[in-house]
Amino acid sequence: QVQLVESGGGSVQAGGSLRLSCAASAYTMSSFCMGWFRQAPGKEREWVASIDTVDGRKAYSDSVKGRFTSSKDNLNNTAYLQMNSLKFEDTAVYYCAAGWRTACGTGFAGGANYWGQGTQVTVSS
Repeated sequence: QVQLVESGGGSVQAGGSLRLSCAASAYTMSSFCMGWFRQAPGKEREWVASIDTVDGRKAYSDSVKGRFTSSKDNLNNTAYLQMNSLKFEDTAVYYCAAGWRTACGTGFAGGANYWGQGTQVTVSS
């Protein structure tokens, strides 16, 4: 069973930064594609970023490219999403996800296999 535990959400003013963490197992952090999604009120869940835990390949949605950075720490079995230059429209519940490595090439177009519990990010303008 793959378990993903998120932390790091909170409230910040526009222009500020937050870092989300997703704790996983060593197996997960060496075999899967790790992704980040978000869901704003009244909107569908959308893919934001991903990182291949094997080759480190990263991808981002256009809405966050240049502002968000995904990374991984295999020593601590944790994936991160560094969010800079936050905007009001980044306000959402953010979810960590894990999927097969092919998901990293498609922006999780086929969905994710496992999900974290979600963490709220609120950006005030």
